[in-house]
Amino acid sequence: MAQRTVLVVLFDDVQSLDVTGPVEVFAGAEKHTPGTYRIRTASLDGAAVRTSSGLTVVPDQALTSDSEDPDTLVVPGGQGTRHPDRHLIEWLRGHGPRARRLVSVCTGAILLARAGLLDGRRATTHWAYSDRLARDHPAVDVDPDPIYIRDGHVATSAGVTSGIDLALALVEEDLGRDAALTVARHLVVFLRRPGNQAQFSAQLAAQTARREPLREVQQWITEHPGADLGVESLAARTGFSPRHFARAFQAETGTTPGRYVDRVRLEHARRLLEDTADGVEEVSRASGYGTPEAMRRAFVRTLGTSPAEYRRRFRPAPVR
Repeated sequence: MAQRTVLVVLFDDVQSLDVTGPVEVFAGAEKHTPGTYRIRTASLDGAAVRTSSGLTVVPDQALTSDSEDPDTLVVPGGQGTRHPDRHLIEWLRGHGPRARRLVSVCTGAILLARAGLLDGRRATTHWAYSDRLARDHPAVDVDPDPIYIRDGHVATSAGVTSGIDLALALVEEDLGRDAALTVARHLVVFLRRPGNQAQFSAQLAAQTARREPLREVQQWITEHPGADLGVESLAARTGFSPRHFARAFQAETGTTPGRYVDRVRLEHARRLLEDTADGVEEVSRASGYGTPEAMRRAFVRTLGTSPAEYRRRFRPAPVR
């Protein structure tokens, strides 16, 4: 197997974790299978850069017109993407298409978009910047929800730690599941987060309600996904009328009770499929779906895969 060069672009005010997360993944894979990856970092002039957190990083080389074309080109994000050097954008425009895999982490997608490398493609970025990416670059099909998206040879990921998820997926593609799982265990992270997993859990995606009765209902839903979670039943727990409850819940959390319940149940079912050997029928009952078919429809609609296929792909292999 030929050694693959991974080149990580550096610039002032880069987010340090966007750089070190993927680097640690590829470095771990190189230790697992020596000779697999050659990891390099580069800035425009080869000079040290200062990250947004104040760390100084010394690159291996400069980004030049005759730079070697890498197998995987990684473009991190950070505050430095707000007003990028035009020479960096020009370099990306010329060299990005020549990499076998072009990868962005967090707001690195903004740099790719400015270079025209995301036009006509589906992409994601940090949730807080997805609206800006869509507004400034209408030729890009922005999806703010997934933790990473692959569209052809281009892969974009959401905020910070999702760069680790994407790097693990690339290692799995190159070296197989066992190698990626070994690296994930060493870094004490999950291998199995799928790219179309949402950036937020239900509780993080929704605001926390201001009034205590509504906060208590949010917590109760999370702890009892298999219960009767209809509006009338939930309203009774708060002492509100069903109509007032539905309006108040949406006003204070930013989502409807039904959508919140759907997301909680999906997350609960996913965890059971990942972490237990419970059958699909048992998981569907415990998660409030009632029947395996109802759960299957929810999985296909939201994740694009069936519960059985989800388990096959994302449940860790037993340790031998």
